[in-house]
Amino acid sequence: MTTLPELSGKVALITGASRGIGYGVAEALVARGDRVCITGRNEDALKEAVETLGADRVIGVAGKAHDEAHQAVAVERTMEAFGRIDFLVNNAGTNPVFGPMAELDLNVARKVFETNVVSALGFAQQTWKAWQSENGGAIVNIASVAGLAPSPFIGAYGVSKAAMINLTVQLAHEFAPKVRVNAIAPAVVKTKFAAALYEGREAEAAAAYPLGRLGVPSDIGGAAAFLTSQQSDWVTGQTLVVDGGIFLNAGVE
Repeated sequence: MTTLPELSGKVALITGASRGIGYGVAEALVARGDRVCITGRNEDALKEAVETLGADRVIGVAGKAHDEAHQAVAVERTMEAFGRIDFLVNNAGTNPVFGPMAELDLNVARKVFETNVVSALGFAQQTWKAWQSENGGAIVNIASVAGLAPSPFIGAYGVSKAAMINLTVQLAHEFAPKVRVNAIAPAVVKTKFAAALYEGREAEAAAAYPLGRLGVPSDIGGAAAFLTSQQSDWVTGQTLVVDGGIFLNAGVE
């Protein structure tokens, strides 16, 4: 980014943000003047993302999202660097298995839930205690349309995202009126994470979408920017579906 906007005075912590959707969210919030801490497992990718976004306004903390020590360090480093955490965006996720639920390794299922759901709760607890319980703010959980309908062969992922949507409702109820908590449920977004769902057949995959294309990270970044803005001050406990209209085809032969 060549020209940075005036600082907004707000600070965000975004998990799983060295690339893909998380990076798109970070880009959107930095573009409006927020300072941001991004996390990710790959330290080199994280450093590159920080440099691209602007090292004077962005810091990176490497680690695994489900590691409680990492959660604590990420929150501590953000508070040390910026003095506040107004927004938490829980984007870190995993989907390591493809196959029927009847054959799902339960250890893999536990890993999916640890990363996709428990880590989101852990980060929410940490930011609540460090800043938001007294000062307010907003949390955005990146869920998925897989959590809203059957998701053949990625069932563990879908069930974890359904749990994340319910976690959103639970936290929204408990954290009100100080903190608003919402979720975003994207359909297929063009990222390395989702590449298996479209790579080599993007035109065919996009043809199923009424809007004629797959999503891109900035689509989710824009939605997250809205849900962490004053324009959404009366919105909490909701799941915003950002799907290119794919759900319009439900039930259509």
